[in-house]
Amino acid sequence: MALQMRWGRCLLAALTLMSVHLAVAAGPRFQIEEATLAQIQQALRAGQLSTVDLVNAYLQRIKAYNGACVSQPEGLLGRTGTIVNAGQINALSTLNLRPATRRIWGFPDHNARSMTDPADTDASMPDALEVAAAHDRQLAQSGALVGPLHGMVLAIKDQFDTRDLRTTSGADAPYANDRPPLDSTFVTRLRQAGAIILAKANMGEYASGDRSSFGGVFCNPYDTERSPGRSSGGSASSVAANLVTCAIGEESGPSVRNPAKNNNVVGLAPTQELVSRAGMIRASFMNDRVGPMCRNVQDVALLLDAMAGFDPADELTAFAVGHMPSQSYAESARPQRLDGLKIGVVREYMDRGLFTRADEQSIAIVEAQLDVLRGLGASIVDPGAGGALFQECVDEYGPSAHGAGFVKQYPELFPVDAAGKPAADHMPLLVNMALDHQLVPGRASIRDLGGDRTVGEGRYVLELYLRQRGDANIKSVADLIEKSRFYSDIRPGTGFSDKRQSLVTKAVDQTFDISNRLQQRFALQQIVLQCMARLELDAVTYPTGNIPPPKLGAPTEPTVNGRSAMAWTLLGANGFPAISVPAGFTSEVYDRIPDPADPANTVMVGPVKARLPVGIDFLGRPFAEPVLLRIAAAYEAASHHREPPPGFGPVE
Repeated sequence: MALQMRWGRCLLAALTLMSVHLAVAAGPRFQIEEATLAQIQQALRAGQLSTVDLVNAYLQRIKAYNGACVSQPEGLLGRTGTIVNAGQINALSTLNLRPATRRIWGFPDHNARSMTDPADTDASMPDALEVAAAHDRQLAQSGALVGPLHGMVLAIKDQFDTRDLRTTSGADAPYANDRPPLDSTFVTRLRQAGAIILAKANMGEYASGDRSSFGGVFCNPYDTERSPGRSSGGSASSVAANLVTCAIGEESGPSVRNPAKNNNVVGLAPTQELVSRAGMIRASFMNDRVGPMCRNVQDVALLLDAMAGFDPADELTAFAVGHMPSQSYAESARPQRLDGLKIGVVREYMDRGLFTRADEQSIAIVEAQLDVLRGLGASIVDPGAGGALFQECVDEYGPSAHGAGFVKQYPELFPVDAAGKPAADHMPLLVNMALDHQLVPGRASIRDLGGDRTVGEGRYVLELYLRQRGDANIKSVADLIEKSRFYSDIRPGTGFSDKRQSLVTKAVDQTFDISNRLQQRFALQQIVLQCMARLELDAVTYPTGNIPPPKLGAPTEPTVNGRSAMAWTLLGANGFPAISVPAGFTSEVYDRIPDPADPANTVMVGPVKARLPVGIDFLGRPFAEPVLLRIAAAYEAASHHREPPPGFGPVE
């Protein structure tokens, strides 16, 4: 009987593949590349396309473009080398296909839904094609789509639990059952809305870097020798190369918006309290955000409509009660003029005098977009070159709101003894600063109010997740360290994988203290909200990141005056929603290489001709997603900077 069932599934898979090829041969081909959900649903209703056809069309592209994009002479865990125009991006690590169907397609066993359940016969966990077939049956019977996301084919970052697909945060960790017992809350909501999960996206292991021990290195489709944008890069690059309709990433720092920028897609990092984080291998206690990534603003909004809202399993979402919009997010994302809106320019992130040549072209490209916003009717509040939008509020509220964090930044003004106790009376100077802002050190800016260390945060969230998952083999961080396999770091000179060491570092902490993080969050919110209120701003804008995608394995641009090599992250990581939208392309970039005279340091080389994506951020008050979506949709419709990567065209 079991043998008959297996042969039946093989036959069904073969017939499914045959049906899509016959459909393609019989009529005009639906252009899956750059298709929006609205276009997909129109084709489904018109009978031009079935949901099974849709999934198969994406599988054809995955088959063509999802292979290894670097050389791996030592295998998946060893040293790698970049490949010019590799034609592959390795964006997806796990495919939602039954074993027989996967083999018919020719996908390797490493892409299986589970490494611990090779038979994979549980009928309660249908694969993507089985779900698609069920949707087609319902559409044929009722004439209606199964939900608002019918036709949305998704990749989910491997950080998020999916009960039908292995989940290890990119790690090569020997779970007794590599499938978690439950879906993440937002995954359940997406399925209920009609979305189909086709794959788990490759990711920076444990939410850091451009590589995972299980999935390997993943690459940027606009230049396969360059970074797709750190840990959510697999999510963003799979969308950019049209392997899926949209994807879900995660951001505790800039890991939604930086990949969105690097891959020329739209990425939203919503208010932290808006979308449930329940059911994920978290990187942070406070800062993790679930971020939709699509090729257009409207589809991002549709995903947010399905995911947002209170979840008793995530205590932070209680803050969302009473803050949900009266109309759908998708309604806000319909292109319209921006008359009556005021948008501030965060010149603190665009001051050429503070940064390097590597920053200049991205800044210039985003400066040019201010005229697009003006043309749409928005009032632009711009302090001008060398100015600072938030400086007055930083001077006025930084010392009091940031408290101990501010005092620690200036030990020469606020001396302490060996035990960290005040060596003099700090109070008179703090009071004087509150009364006379000229006394506040001039070097303090919005870029400087951050970086306070937490204690035990990484270990706490990981130990908590493992306890809730209840696996028989992996029960603690110590188990992960002892039993997992780790890659050797891609960057020259760093030796053995820092992933093992990062877990070792987490395991050392024996208590949990995020009080510094909470103080920083309060300070930044008070300062930014005060200035936005004074200036009557609806949102602010700036480059998503100043530095274009760096070469894989090469040194990154050093941090200068608070600007890192990735995206601007301080405000978003402290409770403000932000959306990144394509803003154009570079013509040249500057890279870093080890200094031949001193390999411990780096030197800048360039300019190097390179057409790489640039993103613009729009950031607003907590729960101001409707305003941000309105601005982003209007800007997108007026600018049209989304372009597919040239080396990843239609598949014959």
